[in-house]
Amino acid sequence: MNVILKSVITCPECGFRKQELMPEDSCVFFYECEKCKTVLKPHKGDCCVFCSYGTVKCPPQQKGNKCCD
Repeated sequence: MNVILKSVITCPECGFRKQELMPEDSCVFFYECEKCKTVLKPHKGDCCVFCSYGTVKCPPQQKGNKCCD
């Protein structure tokens, strides 16, 4: 299985988009928008900001693993 490590995060406040490299073995709980400085947090039920705001789910989710126990 090929795991995608790049995801584009879109800020819900200003719409700024940026491609980021995701960590393979951990979740990112907070992400600061480079443009408007809003701190993004995962939606309820999501494990990380990539699962909430990214174009690709985080690597643990892609592998079918439970993320960030």
